[in-house]
Amino acid sequence: MHIRLVKTLLATLMVFALGACSQGRAIEPGEDAPDFSLNDLNGKAANLSDFKGKVIILDFFASWCPPCREEIPDFIKLQNEYGPQGFTVIGVAMVSLDDAKAFASKMGINYPVLIDDEKSSAAYGPIRSIPTTFVIGKEFKVMKKYIGFRSKDIFEGDVKELLK
Repeated sequence: MHIRLVKTLLATLMVFALGACSQGRAIEPGEDAPDFSLNDLNGKAANLSDFKGKVIILDFFASWCPPCREEIPDFIKLQNEYGPQGFTVIGVAMVSLDDAKAFASKMGINYPVLIDDEKSSAAYGPIRSIPTTFVIGKEFKVMKKYIGFRSKDIFEGDVKELLK
């Protein structure tokens, strides 16, 4: 009886795990970047395609995430240095509007921050770990995908290469 119960529980757990893993398909390098429309910190709608023709770092983050907080100062520096050359960072906050506003102000974020609606992050994911960051080329193709913290040097190399 005990062994049968354990087998049943394991089988049920496997079904749930397989179902969770099969929901959605992650975007991979070489694919077109899925477009979306999200509200910015002021409630104004912004489409990712509004930035077509630029090199984009698309960063899915949360204010409570230590690696996210560690990357943001580097994104601010990259925006300052390469923004005039046809580059932008776009942050997609996976938190509430109020939290994102306070966080962006505190960090001095100088690039667009959009509020995730779960559909947009699902189009790129599912996003299971943050930060998850996509580097998108001028042709609106995903060129790189990073899960977890990366140093400024990694992103800067990508940006320099794609701005050529």
